[in-house]
Amino acid sequence: MASRVCLVHYHEVGLKGKNRSHFEHILMDSIKAALAAFSVSCVTRISGHILVTFSVVGEAERAFSTLLRIPGVARVSLAFHTNRGPGEYCRAAVTALREAEPFESFKVQAKRSNTDYELTSLELNAQVGEVLCEAFPEKKVLMHNPDVIVHVLVVQGSVYVYARSERGVGGLPVGSAGKVVTLLSSGIDSPVATWMIARRGAVCVPVHFSGRPQTADTSEYLCQDIIRAFAPAIQVGRLYVVPFGDCQREISLACPSALRVIMYRRIMYAVAERIARIEGAKAIVTGESLGQVASQTLENIMAVNEVVDIPVFRPLIGSDKQEIIARAQEIGTYDISCETAPDCCTLFMPRRPETHAKLDDVHAAWELFDHEAMIDQLVDAVEYIDFESGSYRAPRMLRERHEELAPRA
Repeated sequence: MASRVCLVHYHEVGLKGKNRSHFEHILMDSIKAALAAFSVSCVTRISGHILVTFSVVGEAERAFSTLLRIPGVARVSLAFHTNRGPGEYCRAAVTALREAEPFESFKVQAKRSNTDYELTSLELNAQVGEVLCEAFPEKKVLMHNPDVIVHVLVVQGSVYVYARSERGVGGLPVGSAGKVVTLLSSGIDSPVATWMIARRGAVCVPVHFSGRPQTADTSEYLCQDIIRAFAPAIQVGRLYVVPFGDCQREISLACPSALRVIMYRRIMYAVAERIARIEGAKAIVTGESLGQVASQTLENIMAVNEVVDIPVFRPLIGSDKQEIIARAQEIGTYDISCETAPDCCTLFMPRRPETHAKLDDVHAAWELFDHEAMIDQLVDAVEYIDFESGSYRAPRMLRERHEELAPRA
């Protein structure tokens, strides 16, 4: 009797040469973590695919959409697992094609992973195709651009038959590219930037600069909602929160109005770099898009960048707002980001911010307040919230030096 399974296809992972098995194991671990709420029986590699089996009927269908969202997954196929008996896999092919209704045309595409099966791929195509033509006499067989392709994959002692196959998010599995710190606001852009860098295999550690105590803490809860929206496909283990409101007020009183935003961002980058060093992260990630707002011109980006020594990644730098919104809708963060919440980005904003800052002016403004003491103060005031994650490991240094910051049970 045929059982329902999910076949996970990958692309970039398959190009990794001698490191391929390492990436495959990380992807399998990601799949297990993302499907923790399902009755997963086994996650194993078979012939260039990852096979996911379930112990409860109907779980494969329910887990299908979650698998599509896991970084590293290029495609997911909802397949029937049968023995090598022609009667079994032909019946599975009829069921798989019937589930694909409505359609007008189809074809069969068979493949053997080895040559120990007596039928060749062409003979399998003909055998299964004949059965399907009898079952669906009103449908056409097209070799090019059919509405549905029925795949028959013979692997070792089993046959996998599927017609439903959908594209996943692709990329690399989370945990395969090291750790980064991301500047996460409750707005539209930074959650998309965080998602995009996670899709390239990075473990993301978000840092949120809150306007508290000058504003309410609403944005902090929205950031938590955004992290939950990523899950279970992308699991963020820890959110850092930096109460930044009082420091912004101090900067606004000490510095020229037009340079406030640059001063804010220099402090934010410096604090993020400190957290990155505690975490062992190798880069900072922001949601900046070139020219979108005053702080994101080339001159202002350069004026902010110089305060840190580690790389700053900007996945959205060449994207326009409509592209970013479309991606936010796709990953499920857009509606959360549209909720009104005052945060540090809207606090003490000048009427006419400088768009083309000169470094001499920036350096002069930087010396108008004790920025080193402010950075130390903010790092000491950092709070954090932990979430379930299979890829995040808390830093030993933070447990030793900042144990009092851990949330109380």
